[in-house]
Amino acid sequence: MTDLMDHQVKENDGGDGDGRRGLPRLHRPLAYCAAAMGLLAATGVVGMAVDERTLLGEGVWLKPFKFAVSFGLYALTLAWMIGRTRAWRRTLRFLGTVTVVGFIAPEISIITFQAVRGVRSHFNVSTTLDDLLVKAMGGAAYLGWGLTLVVGVLLMFQRRVDRPMAWAIPLGVFISLAGMSVGFLMTSPTPAQAEALDGGGSPGIVGAHTVGAPDGGPGMPLTGWATGAGDLRVAHFVGLHALQLVPLVAIGLGLLATRVPVLRDAAVRTALVVVAALSHAGFAALLLWHARRGLAPLDPDRALVAALAALVVAVGVCVTAILLLGARRGRRACAV
Repeated sequence: MTDLMDHQVKENDGGDGDGRRGLPRLHRPLAYCAAAMGLLAATGVVGMAVDERTLLGEGVWLKPFKFAVSFGLYALTLAWMIGRTRAWRRTLRFLGTVTVVGFIAPEISIITFQAVRGVRSHFNVSTTLDDLLVKAMGGAAYLGWGLTLVVGVLLMFQRRVDRPMAWAIPLGVFISLAGMSVGFLMTSPTPAQAEALDGGGSPGIVGAHTVGAPDGGPGMPLTGWATGAGDLRVAHFVGLHALQLVPLVAIGLGLLATRVPVLRDAAVRTALVVVAALSHAGFAALLLWHARRGLAPLDPDRALVAALAALVVAVGVCVTAILLLGARRGRRACAV
C-alpha cells in the first residue's frame, strides 16, 4: 500500500515544485474564484446602498452578496484542501477546476443576472426563461454535490502527519454535503403549490425555503431567515459551513497543544475533532427538524430545548472522558 501511495504521489504531482517540497499550495482556479466572489460581494454591498429595489421584502442585491460570501468561503477552503494533497493531485486539481466552471460560476451568474432583472432566481418558473434558469441552477447544484462527494472520498486517502486534520477535512466535507442536501428539500412544492399543480394550474413559484408561511414574511436582518415560521436555510447554512468549521477546530487544537499538555497527544486531538464534527452534524439536524415543524429559528419549543440540552451533555461527557483518558495515558508515559 505504501509503494502504491508513493507511486500515486509521484504520478499525480504533475511537476509541481511545491508538491516536491511538501509545501501546500492553493488550487489556482478555486483561489481566483474566491477572489472573484470577494469582488462580487463588494459589488453587492454597493448595490444595496444605491439600488432601492426590493424583492420579498429585502434588497435585490442581498442575495448575490450572501451567495458570493458563501461560495467564496467554499472555493477558498476547497483550494486550501486540494493544495494539501499528495496523492491523486492531478485528479483533484481537475475536479477543482470543474467545480468552478460547472458549479460555482453558473449558479452565481444566474443569481446575479436575476438580481439585475429584479426577479427571483430560485423557485421562479413564471416564464420560459426563468424556468430554464432554475433548471440550470438545479443541474449545477447536483454537479457541485457530486464533485464535492468525489473530492471528499479522495481526500480520505491522503497521507498526512497531522492525524486530527486527516479526520477533520473529510468529516467537514461530508457534513457539508448533508448541509447542501437540505437545499434539495426546498425545491419540493408547498401544499398550496402542489394543489395548484394537481388542478392543472401553473404556479409561477414552485418550492420554498419557508415552512408554514409563504416566503417573504418577516425576517432577520442580513440573513433574512424567517422570524415567524420555519426556515430550511438555517440548517442548510450551518451544515454547509462545516467545511470550514471542522478543520478550524483541528487547527485551534493544534495551537492550544503548545500550552495544554494533554492536547499534545495527536490521538486526543483526533478524538476531539470527531466529537466536534458529530456535534456540529447533530446541531444541524436539530435545526432541520425544528424548521420542518414550521417553527422559527428564534422560537425554540420545549422539545428543541430538551434535545439541545441532551446534545450539550453528551458532548460534555465525551470531551471530559477524552481529556481524562488522555491525561492518564500521558502520566503513564512519563512514569515509564
